[in-house]
Amino acid sequence: MTTGPSSTIYFTDRGIEELEHRRGDDEVSMAWLAEQFSVFVDLFPEFEVPVERLATWLARLDDDSDDDLPTG
Repeated sequence: MTTGPSSTIYFTDRGIEELEHRRGDDEVSMAWLAEQFSVFVDLFPEFEVPVERLATWLARLDDDSDDDLPTG
């Protein structure tokens, strides 16, 4: 199974595949997604930085420049 340019499969791919399988036909708003991110971080504060980076990346997908993305 190939996931992109390389054939490396990461552990997180299983979760992404499960999300696509279970919720792939769902339509959600960005407001709903943001709320779910907040709930997740409240439950699992150790994931605050990765969730913040993902949220920022999603928010800036249409931007021409990647200069403002957090680097960790």
